[in-house]
Amino acid sequence: MLKYVNTGVVFQEIPDETTLAINISGCPCRCPGCHSQFLWGDVGEPLTSSVLDDFVVEYGADITCIAFMGGDADPAEVNRLARYVHEHYPRLRVAWYSGRLRVPSSVRKQDFDYIKVGPYLRHLGPLKQRTTNQRLYRQTADGTFEDITSRFWRK
Repeated sequence: MLKYVNTGVVFQEIPDETTLAINISGCPCRCPGCHSQFLWGDVGEPLTSSVLDDFVVEYGADITCIAFMGGDADPAEVNRLARYVHEHYPRLRVAWYSGRLRVPSSVRKQDFDYIKVGPYLRHLGPLKQRTTNQRLYRQTADGTFEDITSRFWRK
């Protein structure tokens, strides 16, 4: 079971989206230099379909995307929740920020509009640095994924 610690409406995590970021605990990645070590423990409240329903009611038209920030301890459950959002709220896009190097084969990537992969490596920096190892992908109309990481870089 996934648990979440908090949420926030953010504008920088997914380009061109007003995103409800849901911070999921129980992170097994434990990246050195992680800015969210409070998410390593098994803390928070269960993240269920009905909790997502409550979020959608609360934020309504103020959001265009729901982002699962973490969930690497149970990728199949993140995938199930992503599918739920798409089936019940087709106007919303779905993102997943994973600390894994790649999306597990058990996950159906087409259930996500955006997927960020890669552990945080302090010496390479976050998405906004050109040297980052992390990548953000957006699903295109034909179902493939394009790397849009450069959208974070200042020109």
